[in-house]
Amino acid sequence: MDSDKQTIQAMAARGWRLWLVFVLLVLIVVVILAKMLSLSTEEQEFLRSQGDARTLRTMLLPAHRGLITDRNGDPLAVSAPVATIWADPKMADVGNTRIRALAQLLDTSREELLRALNEDRERRFLYLKRQVTPELAEQVSALGIPGIHVDQEYKRYYPAAEVATHLVGFTSVDGEGQEGLELAYNDWLRGEPGRKLVMKDRTGRTIKHIRSLAPAQPGKDLALSIDLRLQYMAYRELKDAVSTHQADSGSVVVLDVHTGEVLAMVNQPSYNPNDRSNLLTSALRNRAMTDIFEPGSTMKPITVATALMTGRYTPKTVLDTSPGYIRVRSATIRDHRNYGELDLTGIITKSSNVGVTRLALDMAPDAIRNVMHNLGLGQVSGTGFPGERTGTLPFLSERQTVERATLSYGYGLSVTPLQLAHSYLPLANGGVQKPVSLLRVDDVAHTESRRVMPEQIADQVLAMMETVITPQGTGRRAAVTGYRIAGKTGTSHKASGGGYASDRYVSVFSGMAPASNPRIVMAVMIDNPKGQEYYGGEVAAPVFSRVAAGALRLLNVPPDDWPDSDKQQVVQR
Repeated sequence: MDSDKQTIQAMAARGWRLWLVFVLLVLIVVVILAKMLSLSTEEQEFLRSQGDARTLRTMLLPAHRGLITDRNGDPLAVSAPVATIWADPKMADVGNTRIRALAQLLDTSREELLRALNEDRERRFLYLKRQVTPELAEQVSALGIPGIHVDQEYKRYYPAAEVATHLVGFTSVDGEGQEGLELAYNDWLRGEPGRKLVMKDRTGRTIKHIRSLAPAQPGKDLALSIDLRLQYMAYRELKDAVSTHQADSGSVVVLDVHTGEVLAMVNQPSYNPNDRSNLLTSALRNRAMTDIFEPGSTMKPITVATALMTGRYTPKTVLDTSPGYIRVRSATIRDHRNYGELDLTGIITKSSNVGVTRLALDMAPDAIRNVMHNLGLGQVSGTGFPGERTGTLPFLSERQTVERATLSYGYGLSVTPLQLAHSYLPLANGGVQKPVSLLRVDDVAHTESRRVMPEQIADQVLAMMETVITPQGTGRRAAVTGYRIAGKTGTSHKASGGGYASDRYVSVFSGMAPASNPRIVMAVMIDNPKGQEYYGGEVAAPVFSRVAAGALRLLNVPPDDWPDSDKQQVVQR
């Protein structure tokens, strides 16, 4: 009886467990069916969006950067279409038989390529090679290796290469401005990428273009003030002079008298922005705007102009420079020789340190400094060029007689080559100063200008500066056949160890042409020429002559200093 009872109880327990399992299975089926019904009705939109998110992608469309041209439309910086090869290591088929062919196209070994792809298989993006030619990109695409992709982009190219690079600058591999006007006007030049909707497969390959979401907006173009023809000429002459005199560096700046536009700005040493593999940091600087130096005797015309503005002097006022030197407190200021009595014109012609010292000590302590400041010295030009230096222009008290004396002949202050050229602009423009512009000025009539000295005084100083180019002056090698030239030489010792080096110089010439109606102002600076020639009249003046001769011809400026025989032939015609 007990055994039968136990058997019946066991059978009942098994039956109960079977029914429990059956009910649980039924419940599971009901839950699954309910979820399926829910997915197909209430959550259908959610599932569709999730599916699309895994197949539809928004692709960026590259926008080309704005064109940079010279004033005549010749290209200085252009954007050429290129491609980027990249990989999705997680999806890359590293066992593909065409991997070796891909490595050859990428100019690497199969082992190196596989090492890069296997280094972190969880990564979803890896650059393989950037800025390749479209032809190479097509060959890579034709291999059809899963996980290897090709994107379109643009590469910046500089047709003028090292000739204009210090002014134009360059961009990074991502198309962002890094130097020069590429950096200063980066927001203006930068384009706005477009967007389009595409469908991709599970390996990331685009299999269908759905629609355009936003077109790419190209960057705005930029027209510079320089004339590329003149830029090439100035670069060639400067490079030759720096090489000939074994100088450390040099700069040439050419300005348009009527507009203040920079027609040429070149430096040495330079570099090729299209190939920066061996780029030296020292070659990056736009020395015409970033390097400062003491301008020496090129400041003497400004000192004389200041004296004339006091009303107590005329170009014929005579000063005694004997015996060829003057004591100012503990300092002795010397001329090259005893010039005796000189009028103000003769002081500029002979470049007399004694003469301008006497003028400086006879004027108010801040007189020369104020005029120099009004001419633009000691302040940035306002071009917005990255890294531009202000130079130094000290305030001097009445007790600083030595400093006042040295300021009169260009020591104790520092300028950039651009500032030096700009300070001469009013002397060539009837006393009117124009702002410097690195961009083309299309409306000359509305160009900002301000008067910094009376027209008569500017014209008088201009006439005095013509005598510097005569056989009696220090700048006769700046002469240009057929044109009247006005200018001033400068030779300053370089600062060294708290004093001045006796064998290191800066050679300078600044002037304007043609003197009868100036069209251009130019400053030439050669840093530390080595050899027997180091004076500004020997090193810098010939560069001025050659560049000015070519510039006046390119700008179609008629000669104003024809020989009498030529003038007579023209009249007879």
